[in-house]
Amino acid sequence: MKRFVSPVLRLIDRVSPPDRVSAHCDIPCGIYDPHMAQIAALTVVRMNQLIDGLQAEGVARENSFSRYVKTKEEHAEACKKELDILWHDYFRPEHLEKYPDLHTTFWNATKLASRNKQNVDMQAAQDLLAATQRIAEIFWDTKGVPTRKGSSNQTAGGELVYVAG
Repeated sequence: MKRFVSPVLRLIDRVSPPDRVSAHCDIPCGIYDPHMAQIAALTVVRMNQLIDGLQAEGVARENSFSRYVKTKEEHAEACKKELDILWHDYFRPEHLEKYPDLHTTFWNATKLASRNKQNVDMQAAQDLLAATQRIAEIFWDTKGVPTRKGSSNQTAGGELVYVAG
């Protein structure tokens, strides 16, 4: 029976490929962390640094430039996705009561992520990193977990918000 079913299913998949789906976390699983948003924002900063420091000429420059821009845009989008997950799946009305500017904080952060996709702008990249740091501080505070800012220990420099202790 398996010999028959597998080829038939493969044929069906070729004729009518299944839709690709992804989700985090509509169950909800309860696993949330703002760290990936911060890392994505820091990557946007680093790509701006690399773009600003380009020294090559001709095709080599064009190749590096296009790769840096592509990576910058992908990580700005990843940051936006991570922020959306936190905003839509984790934060609840009681968090808005404690942080009445929370909606605006997220709205501005996602707008910054979009701006970083559209432009090569170091200030916008730094602002995005700062916005993700602020969201990380708020996130951990809602869990009663103290945080600290510390060196990212990455080539880009900068700081990230870490759980204290």
